[in-house]
Amino acid sequence: MITIRRAEDRGHADHGWLDTRHTFSFADYYDPAHMGFRTLRVINDDRVVAGAGFGTHPHRDMEILSYVLEGALEHKDSMGHGAVLHYGDIQHMSAGSGVRHSEFNSSKTDPLHFLQIWIMPTKLGIKPGYSEKTFSESEKRGKLRLIASPDGTDGSFAINASACVHATLLEKGERIEYVVPPGRHAWIHVATGDARVDGQDLHAGDGASTSDAGPLAIEGASRVEVLVFDLS
Repeated sequence: MITIRRAEDRGHADHGWLDTRHTFSFADYYDPAHMGFRTLRVINDDRVVAGAGFGTHPHRDMEILSYVLEGALEHKDSMGHGAVLHYGDIQHMSAGSGVRHSEFNSSKTDPLHFLQIWIMPTKLGIKPGYSEKTFSESEKRGKLRLIASPDGTDGSFAINASACVHATLLEKGERIEYVVPPGRHAWIHVATGDARVDGQDLHAGDGASTSDAGPLAIEGASRVEVLVFDLS
């Protein structure tokens, strides 16, 4: 059995420079029924206008993934890292004992669309860390590509969390299966396009969760990009 979290039911804030949707409680959006799912704490669906962004601000004790869907995301942090990420690029930051960073739309003309994902860490107070990787369309097309895991399996990010994150790109009618291991829990987020998950129609921004072990069928109802979270 899966539980659906519809895109239109998410928290929403329009700051002019930022249009953001919160799957779970965040900032001024508070819903005690949606504080996260297992160790998955935040999925923010952020759209940033040209030249704008988040000024320097702190984080600690959180595993943060930034998943670029469109445009160019410029990152700078107190560890001395700086980068501009595009579609296919993913950024991982272990906030650990504390880090400060900024995130901006580096384009002066084009919008930026990215997902900001927070996962609760296994250990607190660790040394902060940063890394970035590119996962091509071919790596995700028609299959689940592991992008984050506790031990960095198969070239994924090694994260300080009891979680595995997969990404897939499916064409219309293309189908894959994800098997939820016993004792684990799954959250599925539709990043773009339309999908069917165990026969349920999901659209961009929708989420679905289950704590039942066994196979989950994921099918493209259009060209679709989907993230699958395996959580403790």
